[in-house]
Amino acid sequence: MSDASTTAPANDHSANEKILFWGCFIALITTAFAFTGRMFLLGTWAEEFGLDPAQEGRLAGIGIWPFAVSIILFSLLIDRIGYKTAMLFAFAGHIIWTVMAVAAYFVDDKQLGFNLLYWGSFICALANGSVEAFINPVVATLFNREKTKWLNILHAGWPGGLVITGLLLIGLDSFAADSPWAIKVGLIGIPAVIYFLMLVGLKFPESERVSAGVSYREMLQEFGIAGGLIVAVLLVLQLLDFFSNGGATPLSMGAKAGFIGLGAAMVAAFGIYTKSFGRPILFFLILIMMPLATTEIGTDGWITGIMEGTMREANLNPGWILVYTSAIMLVLRFFAGPIVHTLSPLGLLAGSAVLAIAGLVYLSTAQGMAIFIAATLYGFGKTFFWPTMLGVVSEQCPKGGALTLNAISGIGMLAVGTLGFPFLGTLQTASEQRAIVEDQALAAKLPGLVVGGQLQPLEDKKIYEVIPYKTIDDKAVATLVEQLPESERAAVADEIKKVRGRGNQLALASIAYFPAFMLACYLILIVYFRTKGGYEAEVLTGHEAKDDEYTGGVAGAVE
Repeated sequence: MSDASTTAPANDHSANEKILFWGCFIALITTAFAFTGRMFLLGTWAEEFGLDPAQEGRLAGIGIWPFAVSIILFSLLIDRIGYKTAMLFAFAGHIIWTVMAVAAYFVDDKQLGFNLLYWGSFICALANGSVEAFINPVVATLFNREKTKWLNILHAGWPGGLVITGLLLIGLDSFAADSPWAIKVGLIGIPAVIYFLMLVGLKFPESERVSAGVSYREMLQEFGIAGGLIVAVLLVLQLLDFFSNGGATPLSMGAKAGFIGLGAAMVAAFGIYTKSFGRPILFFLILIMMPLATTEIGTDGWITGIMEGTMREANLNPGWILVYTSAIMLVLRFFAGPIVHTLSPLGLLAGSAVLAIAGLVYLSTAQGMAIFIAATLYGFGKTFFWPTMLGVVSEQCPKGGALTLNAISGIGMLAVGTLGFPFLGTLQTASEQRAIVEDQALAAKLPGLVVGGQLQPLEDKKIYEVIPYKTIDDKAVATLVEQLPESERAAVADEIKKVRGRGNQLALASIAYFPAFMLACYLILIVYFRTKGGYEAEVLTGHEAKDDEYTGGVAGAVE
């Protein structure tokens, strides 16, 4: 049952409805606090706990992929348990994360500290997903005649939260550099308490899907076996990683078979119930959503650490890149509707992909203030990716309702956490290795580092026990440095750090392959719709679209 027996008229905005909207807005800001706080500290945690880039990616990923689990599960259950239950779950998760993360700073046992961060990140991601599961249908119901306008305003909360958190963290680094990182992760408790106090006493509206009369089975049929298969594959990969402790404890063949069997059973059960393959266009959009999420969320997660060396050389805090690009998103998303109406959803997506490619390639080599020119291109490119994709999904698969939007958002986040972050980590460490090999001056200073054009101190590792990669053996490199005369050690160690930093920056050019793939897909869709007479939104019979001019710009279940 919903939390209210009746739904107030959509445009008769009572005090309850206004507070409800802004409470949802602050709940979304809280998820941005969680994301930014963790991403700003990944480098600090990697150094403190001795993590390589791929392991650092796993820690980043555990704070992302559980989002998909909670947003999809709550989307399936939310009509029965009510929006307020999802809100309470989110608040509890955010507070638990705050306590665990702060405690991790004060414990003496490094393994215990890492475990607190790892499992706390898991709980925080579940909380973030539950926020997404309730805020979108709530706002869509409250403003059912102005969905695009108010959903765009709602989802300006994400970049707004990134900007606020980024400024707070940069301020701490600049004016209180010695402050413990526990303060930085503890900041999330502030907006969490605010949205809880705003929402806990309010009545929530009835689900829009229930009001529209779309059956539960019809909603699931839009997703179909195809969508269920993608979710199952990503979940199986994540389970393999989760229970093998990132490959540190190899799983038996029986355990692997068990996880694969579980995924197959999920797909079979979903297929038996829905008796539907799913909408082919939705399946295609899901395939695009995975590199899209990695381009936006994955790059946002890595960019502070990747640009750290270059930004420090320019006497700038690396966090300014994330803050600056988020500020661009914050402003532009308030004007998403008219922009999409002018360019068309697919035209805007294709143009955004071009800008993202140019921005990432430029960022891979930019120095000094040119970094912000490159970041401007990247910021403009990524601004409309997520919301416009969700607009296309809502227009082409309207029977899927909030579940379809939440599911594709969940898949995007699952792809980032399961594949995106670890894969970006492997790109980063590979780029570091190339930079060291190509730096002949460094090789001359440190004999034994590069032999026959090959970097020697490497470790063989695997992701999910199936994706091999090589990482720099930091202990072996340190041993080589220790063999130098004492007067040379500090300078060579610093040079190695700088070269690796340049390598990290060059990895951004490899990330540009993701929006390049997306561009090709968008061009295919543009040609496809032209063969059908042009792009048009599908509208459910009996439900007139009051804001159809701008539906392509709806910003739904988020980042």
